[in-house]
Amino acid sequence: MDFAKLDFIVFIGYLVILASIGIWISVKNRNRNEQEYFLAGKSLPWWAIGGSLIASNISAEQFIGMSGSGYVVGMAIASYELMAALTLIIVAKFFLPIFLKNNIYTMPQFLERRFDKRVKSTMAVFWVLLFVFVNITSVLYLGSLALKTILDIDMLYGVIGLALFAATFSIFGGLKAVVWTDVIQVVVLVFGGLVSSILVLEALGGDFLNGFMTLIEKAPEKFDMILDKGHPEYKNLPGISVLVGGLWVANLYYWGTNQYIIQRSLGAKNIKEAQKGTIFAAFLKILLPIIVVVPGIAAYVLGADLDLPDEAYPWVLKNYVGTGLKGLAFAALISAIGSSLSSMVNSATTIFTLDIYKPLFKEESSKKLVFIGKAFAGLSLLLGVIVAPMLGGLDQAFQYIQEYTGFISPGVVVVFLFGMFWKKASANGAFWTIMFSIPLSIVIKYAFPDFPFMDRMGVSFLVLTAVLVIISLVENKEGDKKAISINPELFKTSRAFNISTFIIIGILAFLYAIWW
Repeated sequence: MDFAKLDFIVFIGYLVILASIGIWISVKNRNRNEQEYFLAGKSLPWWAIGGSLIASNISAEQFIGMSGSGYVVGMAIASYELMAALTLIIVAKFFLPIFLKNNIYTMPQFLERRFDKRVKSTMAVFWVLLFVFVNITSVLYLGSLALKTILDIDMLYGVIGLALFAATFSIFGGLKAVVWTDVIQVVVLVFGGLVSSILVLEALGGDFLNGFMTLIEKAPEKFDMILDKGHPEYKNLPGISVLVGGLWVANLYYWGTNQYIIQRSLGAKNIKEAQKGTIFAAFLKILLPIIVVVPGIAAYVLGADLDLPDEAYPWVLKNYVGTGLKGLAFAALISAIGSSLSSMVNSATTIFTLDIYKPLFKEESSKKLVFIGKAFAGLSLLLGVIVAPMLGGLDQAFQYIQEYTGFISPGVVVVFLFGMFWKKASANGAFWTIMFSIPLSIVIKYAFPDFPFMDRMGVSFLVLTAVLVIISLVENKEGDKKAISINPELFKTSRAFNISTFIIIGILAFLYAIWW
């Protein structure tokens, strides 16, 4: 890409400023114990939580991966973003009160309190492996792909550079440094992302609105939110299942049980701040399709000649974003990558230190635990740097990540839902649900190769629900001794939360009604 001197100044200047802020926060807030390092001392306000949720969520797999899917399938891929807004409301109202009331630090910790150490240890090991070898590596790969496409930087050097950038505020500063740098990054990624979309739409139609209408006019098939069986991408987005099927499993897993997402809310000052932050994030999710999907559709309409769909967003930056703004838009992409990397590293570190290392070595020293956390954070990034270059050749990386995360997500969602809301759910029921989750998904995938992976998640969820229920009923006639006692008062929410919920549901209903 033809980067002008001003673009380099904006881009490099942003990276230096953000890294400096991260280091300053790390030095200023020396973490004396594990609560400060892993949960920011439970001091986070709502706006920091909401901003950090989106900054952690929007990464290269959205900017690069969803734009690539937008190029191939269109606005239907936005269901991941739009339905996530509704999922965030459910998590804020029903999940967060339970987690915060029980003073939970990590998701495996909850599983131990509700079930037993087997369930906790199994999921702790799985999550650490998933974060390191799937999430961190895929973000590094996609980020380095963007650097190669836009700046012609060798992929290995790009991976190393991104890892070092994330390390400046993820290793030494803990969650507090991650969240406060996320607040800065979410502003840049939303503004920079909107700039890219606005400029490419102006190139199409003279202004934003006319450009958007031109997209609809020239590629109406890209605005079908619910795909029929004849659509070549039906296997990835199987019709009505995006509203009532397996997408719910994916979203509840990601927003309600995923450590690197839920950890922001666990660090809140109180439940009200956590809920306000989550509803703020839900509003931002509705905005995101304009940022991450529209550029991919625009690249299709403009006839972009791409080797891979995931090159759509870099192609838009290269051809339609002007001097200075190009540096800002690229900074937005790096913001997304850096914030997600730091969040993933911090959460993998939290689970490894508190749920694997601490009980295994009976370590009680807060200073030692923080040291181990920092060391594992560095190791996580190092492993990511080694593995990321091996992922070359992926087509639609976003869909790839969703499918293979879906091997375990149905079992996790079953265990958490029944663990929280059904008193008879037993430890053996939870353990065997988790153990059957991956084998069941593999059997369905290879026995029925044409079966959409989202439907596979839905079927797996139903089968695993039966597994947990049957085992639990055999063991617990009356109720499980570790069952959570829930008072309905726990789920009462403020008037502002309820009004916001009504507005979000109304927006979603309108969008699906006009683009059905």
